[in-house]
Amino acid sequence: MSLDTAPARLDTPAAAPYGRRWAALAIIAVSQLMVVLDATITNIALPHAQADLGIAQSNAQWVLTAYTLTFGGLLLLGGRIADYWGRKRTFVTGVIGFAIASALGGLAQNGATLFAARGLQGVFGALLAPAALALLTVLFTDARERAKAFGVYGAIAAGGAALGLVLGGVLTEYVDWRWCLLVNIPVALIALPFTLKLLPESRAHGDTRYDVPGAILVTLGLVSLVYGFTKAAEDGWTSGVTLTFIGVAAALLAAFVLVEARSSHPLLPLRVLTDRNRGGAYLSSLLIGAGFIGSTLFLTYYFQNILGYSPVKAGLATLPMSAGVFASAGIASALLPKAGARVLMSAGGLIAASGMLLLSRIGVDTGYASHVLPGLLLLGFGLGFLFVPLGNVALVGVDPHDAGAASAVVNASQQVGGSLGVALLNTVAISAGTAYLEKNPPMDALGVAEGTVHGFQVGFAWAAALLAVGAVVVMVFIRAGREQLKGGAGAVHIG
Repeated sequence: MSLDTAPARLDTPAAAPYGRRWAALAIIAVSQLMVVLDATITNIALPHAQADLGIAQSNAQWVLTAYTLTFGGLLLLGGRIADYWGRKRTFVTGVIGFAIASALGGLAQNGATLFAARGLQGVFGALLAPAALALLTVLFTDARERAKAFGVYGAIAAGGAALGLVLGGVLTEYVDWRWCLLVNIPVALIALPFTLKLLPESRAHGDTRYDVPGAILVTLGLVSLVYGFTKAAEDGWTSGVTLTFIGVAAALLAAFVLVEARSSHPLLPLRVLTDRNRGGAYLSSLLIGAGFIGSTLFLTYYFQNILGYSPVKAGLATLPMSAGVFASAGIASALLPKAGARVLMSAGGLIAASGMLLLSRIGVDTGYASHVLPGLLLLGFGLGFLFVPLGNVALVGVDPHDAGAASAVVNASQQVGGSLGVALLNTVAISAGTAYLEKNPPMDALGVAEGTVHGFQVGFAWAAALLAVGAVVVMVFIRAGREQLKGGAGAVHIG
């Protein structure tokens, strides 16, 4: 079946909605879940992959960062490709490529191959994710229907990361860590024929040239920034290598802004960012991604290395976070058209921050029910309130020509935030743990564990601060009312 199969055309705001939009939502949701899961599904498998492939502890985080970095770094280009080449065609290419990259990673025989495969997953995820969100934007034009659609998408964005920890634990313990990657192949094979049949094609019209210099600058800038943060964990924040990479990143990203301001066909039109509501949504998404994704690694090591949980038990221990997400996502979807985004997102950020702060109270011998469970429930509940309105606000009033680019920024801000969060919080935790052990020289394994957990405590506290700042950003910048949320991104050509 041709990738250009287009069962419908929507040329004006008054056009009838696409008849199979809910079936299309199901396909988009399943495919998006595959991408979101892979941000965390390898977390619990990481100790086993390290042992199997001989990956050094200092390089282990690249199993996570290689994915989030390429994903976040290329999302802007992926959004423009979706706009210009066709959102359905880009979505299908992303699904196929993601499955192939997953196969390469699942069959990897050394660390370098696994890192490369994870990076390739990020490349194709950068095609799939913005195309998915842009398709939702053009398929759902009614305010209430759009709120429900974004509720599903938001629940997947927040809950999928938590579910990835559970699924990763089950696959690692009962099958093999490699299936944390190989599982994407049957999902893609099932989703692909339905994707070809149910999704309509849509694309932007007018100037559709690509901004290659912008794509190179922003990608290299983000890579340099994350690598600089990573080197800080090894060499310190004041080392020449750390400062050099962060400085180069600042220069490249500044050059990117200048190129975008002067380009006639920018990768990221600055008009997408300068809107108060959208800019606030993107900045809060960056902070949320840094705080949430950056802290998930601590839970993995705390459960398995400190508490001695099996992979399955470690995965199941995170399940209350997913329960909180899905519970609040349903509530947020119902309240969004009535209460607006600012109230929900502000409350969500503060609730999530309080949950993360509770996690900073964990200790070597504290109980799961007393110290971990309350924090996970609050964290998940807050994230649901954050992510459901986020996608909607991030696309308020955006020109149809820029739908893919604006969608990409939503995903990019979260993934780049996650990459920076992993590097930053890991650096903070290692530094705090090292300082603790220097002041309190360990006499036995228990003393070492106490130093490690102290690092986790500090890392969770920093993550809570990032989430709280994200809530403040929402309060200050987001002013979109219910009428603006109804407007969405406008109608675009489908066909």
